[in-house]
This record gives sequence, C-alpha cells and structure tokens, in this order.
Amino acid sequence: MRWIRAAGRGLLVLAVVLAGYGASGARAAGGLEGRGPLTLATAGDLTGYLGPLLQGWNRAHPGEKVTLVELPDSADESRAQMITDLRGGARSRFDVLNIDVAWTSEFAAAGWIRPLPRDRFPLGSFLRPVVDTATYDGRLYAVPYVTNAGLLLYRKDVLAEEGVPPPRTWAELERAAKTIAPRHGLDGYAGQFLPYEGLTVNAAEAVYSAGGTILGDEGDRVTVGSAAREGIGFLARGVRDGWVPKEALTYTEEESRQAFQDGHLLFLRNWPYAYVSASAAGSPLAGKVGAVPLPGRDGPGTSVLGGSNLAVNAHAEHPDTAARLIAYLTSEGVQRQVLTRGALPPVRADLYEDPELVSRFPYLPTLRASVLTAAPRPKSPRYDQVSMVVQAVVHDAMSGHSTPEAAVRRLARELADISRRG
Repeated sequence: MRWIRAAGRGLLVLAVVLAGYGASGARAAGGLEGRGPLTLATAGDLTGYLGPLLQGWNRAHPGEKVTLVELPDSADESRAQMITDLRGGARSRFDVLNIDVAWTSEFAAAGWIRPLPRDRFPLGSFLRPVVDTATYDGRLYAVPYVTNAGLLLYRKDVLAEEGVPPPRTWAELERAAKTIAPRHGLDGYAGQFLPYEGLTVNAAEAVYSAGGTILGDEGDRVTVGSAAREGIGFLARGVRDGWVPKEALTYTEEESRQAFQDGHLLFLRNWPYAYVSASAAGSPLAGKVGAVPLPGRDGPGTSVLGGSNLAVNAHAEHPDTAARLIAYLTSEGVQRQVLTRGALPPVRADLYEDPELVSRFPYLPTLRASVLTAAPRPKSPRYDQVSMVVQAVVHDAMSGHSTPEAAVRRLARELADISRRG
C-alpha cells in the first residue's frame, strides 16, 4: 500500500524543524567534525517518500546537500552492494547507510561504520527496545529510523460469527486453525516459511515466544535449548497436522499477504503493511481484518523487531553533517511523515498515541504493544551465517525431514561452529 499524502500538521512541524537545523551554525559537536555534501544509500524506496524529505533538507542546507542512492529492493542484494562499497575504505561512495537492524552488529564488528555520540540524537523519545538494535559491544553504532514488529492478522468476521476471541496462546491458535478454519473453507495459519530471512524471523519469534533465546554475548554463546525445541516443534506440528498449509513453505511476505487477502487463511503472521493492504478500500477483506500481538506458549508471544537504522560510514568525509542529517530524519516532524507518506512504522513513541494518527492507522496501539515486548534477531558479527543456518534447520523440520529434537541438536552444533570461527 502506497500513501503519498502528507498531513498538514506534519508539514508545518517539518518547516519548523528545518528552520532549526538551518540555524544550527557550523559548530561540530559530540566529537564529529566535517561538514559538506553526503550520499545516503538505502534499499529501494517503494513509496517514494524519502526523496521529498531530502529535498527539504537540501533546500535548507545548500552546502550540505544529500544525494539519495537507491539500491535493489531485495535486502540481500542491498546488503551485498553496501558491503562491497564499504570494503573500499576511503574510496567508499556511501556516507550514510540505511541498514536493516540485523546488520548493525556485523557492520560495527567489521569496522565499516563509526560509533556515534548518544547525546546527538533523541534516543529518549524512541520506543525503548529499538535502541538496542543500534548498539554493539555497549556502544551506539547507528540510530533507529523505522521499526516494525510482527502481528497476528485474523478474520474478525469469522471469529465473530463463531463467538471466539482472537487467540492469545499457541493452543488457542492451533484449536481455531484446526476446527474453525475448515468450517469456513479456510486454511488455518501461515507465516513466511520459505528458507530466507523471513523464516529466520518466524523461527526466532517461535523460540522467543516459548521463553528461549538463540545466541548470547553478541554471538559468542549459543543458547538454544528446550524452548527452541518447543518453538520449532510448534511450527513443524502445524505443517504435519495440516493446519499450516504446505504451500506456506514457499511463502515470503508478499505470497502470504496475498493468500490472506484473497480469503484463503484464517490467521496470518506478517508485518503491519499486510494489515493496511488487506483492510484497504477495494480489498475483498475490507472491514473484516483484525490484528493482535503474536500468541505464545503461555500467553502473548514475542515478536522480532524489524525496521532499519541509520549508520555513518567509518570513512565518511563529513561526519558532522551525517550526524545532523540523522537527527533530522529522526525528528518528530519527519518521523510523522515516515508514517503518513512512507507507510513505515516510526520510532518516536509519542506518535503511537496521537489521536489523529490512531484514527487513520488503527493498528498503531497493537503495534506499539508488540514493539515494546519485541526482541532483536540474534546479534552476531557473522549474522548472515547465523541466519542461513536457522533457515536451513527450521525448514528441514517443517518439511518433515528432521524431528524438532534433531533440528535443535543440529542448530546448536552449527551455531557453535560459527562462533568458533570468530
């Protein structure tokens, strides 16, 4: 879903913000010096909102203009291009990087991005858990820009007809998926189960929602155990018993959204954009979709934090300008437009309680609750290897090629091998 209309109030605040930044003078602060033009690298801007925001900055800062560099939509391809550039050292083309929250540890450990002074940014105004995604080894290496958390979407018309509330536990979800869904010609439940980053997210949420973790000590310690067996077992049992359709093993975000929006699923785990799309005018499900936090083993579960952080290349020539640009992009007025124009969940906590925004985006209170109880993906300087192992192991278990017990033993062994390589 693409939103291109800015709220009038947001534009007014943005004008004030720009005036404040334009009058800030040439003093560098927080140990960062150097002002001048920048490049900002980001994955493809699907809603086209970022260009106009940067035009506002450029008008107020003619000597510090920002050039937007759009990389491929695919996170994997964008990451590969960023790493190729960053390895160029002083020859790097990218000054500020809009990176997936899971990449912060990897980029920081490699020395590709610089630590940032906390007092330059409004961290106290952010939703509390998002700041942790921007740290590595106790230091701030990026600044949260947008956030996200998984939600459970459900057919509220179907549950209302059955007189059943939305599920809070796995047992309630499984029971409804097994019994109610077939009575209405629906499949029970799906997430993003193709072996790619989305499956890593779904698997981590299952482990976290059973009370477990995957890695500790910035990736140096493997912590999978009985909770991982329960979480992987929950997903594998769904496919085995038929309340998760086998087709879901090929789903990414878009395939799963389409299946839900086309009326094939009772429940779907996805990001908030899927709720917006399924609820939009013209959708077959308009007025029929509800959203609640993910269920867990004994009650509400734990989502994985999504979103992106803004980082500064370690070799950027103008780091003070970079820091001020990041402060601008995380200011209240701009964050409002990140939501209203970019359809992206902001990191500013107060926006989730703004009556005007809640009226326009009714899922915001549920999303806020999910973000506040969410957890980052496993932190590791070798995150790409960690994610590939999780995907492979969990997909094998869900496909019936291994038992949950065997999957956990393999997961622990292969993650330990990755840790030892460091």
